[in-house]
Amino acid sequence: VLQIVKESQQQHGLRHGDFQRYRGYCSRRLRRLRKTLNFKMGNRHKFTGKKVTEEILSDNRYLLLILMDAERAWSYAMQLKQEANTEPRKRFHLLSRLRKAVKHAEELERLCESNRVDAKTKLEAQAYMAYLTGMLRFEHQEWKAAMEAFNKCKTIYEKLANAFTEEQAVLYNQRVEEISPNIRYCAYNIGDQSAMNELMQMRLRSGGTEGLLAEKLEALITQTRAKQAATMSEVEWRGRTVPVKIDKVRIFLLGLADNEAAIVQAENEETKERLFESLLSECRDAIQAVREDLKPDQKQREHSLENDSGKVSNIQYLHSYLTYIKLSTAIKRNESMAKSLQKALLQQQRSEEDGKRTPRPQDLIRLYDIILQNLVELTQLPGLEEDKNFQKEIGLKTLVYKAYRCFFIAQSYVLVKKWSEALVLYERVLKYAREVQSGAGAYTNSLKELPDVQDLITQVNAEKYSLQAAAILDANDTHEIESPSRVKDGKPLSERFETFCLDPSLVSKQVSLVHFPPGFQPIPCKPLFFDLALNHVAFPPLEDKVEQKAKSGLTGYIKGIFGFKS
Repeated sequence: VLQIVKESQQQHGLRHGDFQRYRGYCSRRLRRLRKTLNFKMGNRHKFTGKKVTEEILSDNRYLLLILMDAERAWSYAMQLKQEANTEPRKRFHLLSRLRKAVKHAEELERLCESNRVDAKTKLEAQAYMAYLTGMLRFEHQEWKAAMEAFNKCKTIYEKLANAFTEEQAVLYNQRVEEISPNIRYCAYNIGDQSAMNELMQMRLRSGGTEGLLAEKLEALITQTRAKQAATMSEVEWRGRTVPVKIDKVRIFLLGLADNEAAIVQAENEETKERLFESLLSECRDAIQAVREDLKPDQKQREHSLENDSGKVSNIQYLHSYLTYIKLSTAIKRNESMAKSLQKALLQQQRSEEDGKRTPRPQDLIRLYDIILQNLVELTQLPGLEEDKNFQKEIGLKTLVYKAYRCFFIAQSYVLVKKWSEALVLYERVLKYAREVQSGAGAYTNSLKELPDVQDLITQVNAEKYSLQAAAILDANDTHEIESPSRVKDGKPLSERFETFCLDPSLVSKQVSLVHFPPGFQPIPCKPLFFDLALNHVAFPPLEDKVEQKAKSGLTGYIKGIFGFKS
């Protein structure tokens, strides 16, 4: 049962969470099965209900009919669950479809009690019915009944996983992992306070898992925080307490510490990146909720600015606090990415077979540019312009990241053998680092999370000595290369027969023998002739050879009328 269900779900939409597509597939398969088995429900004009009984179980496809009915009802319920986020009335339809799915699952379990069905199918039918029953009780918030059903389902699948080969056990273990968060959430609602910690650990262990399991964990944790958020009414930041009236902001602030702790405990970079993205997404949603409240409060905020001599309103200060969290989280994420890239650069051992591009200093420069831009935005937050300690702290952080940015720019110049530019940038790094050390007296605690400047100074001093040595060696190599026996002036072979030159390209496929196509050469133009003697030639008289024209008069006119010609 489970294998048929999972294969159908993965091939027809559920890999991407498309429950509507899967429901359509179940309807089409039901129609094909009824047509093949000649088990139609009447005709076009009249409906005649038929039930699958033990007497007609001559073909296992009759059990598929019941299973596809249950799957169709379940997929419709999951589709309605997605739509119920914006349309709460659809929740009633969702519960109706789940009850229908449980009814079909009970019928499947009853039919599988027949002697014609093997023991494995009987157990899978019982587990399937327990899973759908648990889903229905879970939606009704009947936590004890849901927990009992999920535990029954989990026990059956664990027994089946132990009884078969490892390949077959993978499918059962996946289903056990899917229902484990639901069991722990039911235990939490019953009164087990340790269940929330276990949910967080499941979230960390899931790593980069996508799909229903990860979505379910996020939904359960969010729902738990929503219950705890009812007791939260205000938040304090930089000596000022502001009330928090928006539920979405309460939920976000309540889970902020847990999210940051989960990021610290993440086992690998992929999990850490996923948790960073999740935290930034929640923060953006909270900021959007506050921004919507800021729009109708615009006039009131302007009035408070006039009366309080520049002091921003509570909602504006809360918006600044959330923006600070978002920018600080983005800085931490980019810094984490920069650390992983630095480790890859230090290893200097990259296999070409894995197809990954080798990291370069230019990648780190881009990350530090983004960090510096985020720090600039932090200094412009409303309500913090007059906070000198805050501005000084951000200024010191800016110097630290500028030092690291200059360091990697120098590293990129070293790669292209621009020694002078690299040396100047190394000096600039030392200048920034000394400024940080001189001004970090009272801000030592706030700079603990930043990269150590003293390590950077030590590394830069070592790089300067190696840079000077490389520059000297490069000058010697250049002198060798410019010897006459190795000079290649770019001429083809046909033009330098008399000169000996070591040219490795002569044995390659792109050898330069002659200029092709040949270059243009000048040719003479067609000559122009000018007759300069024409103006100095005297022509002979031609009057005796020109016919004299007869004088015209009255006689000529009359002759012309009558057609007489002379």
